[in-house]
Amino acid sequence: MLHNLVFALTPTTSAWSPSIAIVMVVCNILAIAIGKYSIKYPSVGPQAPSPNLFGGFGIPAILATTSFGHILGVGAILGLQSAGVL
Repeated sequence: MLHNLVFALTPTTSAWSPSIAIVMVVCNILAIAIGKYSIKYPSVGPQAPSPNLFGGFGIPAILATTSFGHILGVGAILGLQSAGVL
């Protein structure tokens, strides 16, 4: 019985498409830009192989900003899908 309730509450999602990928990439770029100006010590910890690509971020800052970007992306994609844009 509980699984029927969970299935009823699960939103319907579309299959992957290039427009969904573009939304996710834009959200990750936005999150990296927000992190660039809000992380107090972005270069602390092990460095990335090419730090200039990520604005001098260390590995912890890269993981934090891209995790935040994926959270933003999931919200944006679900919101755009429910609005009928995607």
